[in-house]
Amino acid sequence: MKTNKFISWLRRYAVGICVLAGVVYVIFFTKESMAQNEEYNHTIDSLQTSIQFYSDTLRYYDSLNRRLSVDPQTMERVVREEYHMHRPGEEIYIFE
Repeated sequence: MKTNKFISWLRRYAVGICVLAGVVYVIFFTKESMAQNEEYNHTIDSLQTSIQFYSDTLRYYDSLNRRLSVDPQTMERVVREEYHMHRPGEEIYIFE
């Protein structure tokens, strides 16, 4: 008797159960799953942040390069600050 009720219930809801199982599979276990999509979005955000950082760095060094080729005072400042170069007879003290 109980077996007949179960089989009757299963026949009535079999299509719904299959559809529900298919939807759950598509949402959670395929390449287009929600978790994978969230991971892709996180990676995209991280890469866009890196692109912005390196674009800013590129603009800074491009500007510095233009200034170094035009302005001798800028070149002297950069050489003295970055490479600790000095003129003969001059003493340099480096504080860190």
